[in-house]
Amino acid sequence: MPAALLLDALCVLAFVVIGRINHEEGLTAAGVALTLWPFLAGTAAGWAASLPWKPWRNPAAVMPTGVLVLVLTVGAGMLLRSAAGGGTPLSFVVVAALFLSAALLGWRAIALLLRRRSGGRTAAGARSG
Repeated sequence: MPAALLLDALCVLAFVVIGRINHEEGLTAAGVALTLWPFLAGTAAGWAASLPWKPWRNPAAVMPTGVLVLVLTVGAGMLLRSAAGGGTPLSFVVVAALFLSAALLGWRAIALLLRRRSGGRTAAGARSG
């Protein structure tokens, strides 16, 4: 499970870094942290919400873990960003949802394919079961 959580955090970090580069906002530690924290908080909320489904059994599962992480990363991330005074125009919400969907569900889909090819091990290090 720690590897899957780390992969999710790296996906969110990639979203933030790419966005800051594309909008010429700079890559200072403070700037990245300011943009990153609402979405990482959403990611943590997604993992917490998935606990009733025992995500440690298959941390790379698209359902329910991946979907919960995605929905709360985007949803809670936008709400926290807005509450902190950050902008959340519709175009930003759409781009964030698309990028994070591809990233957070994409690595899980790749892990599923790798697990099938390797006879049961996931890329995140857990056995399916």
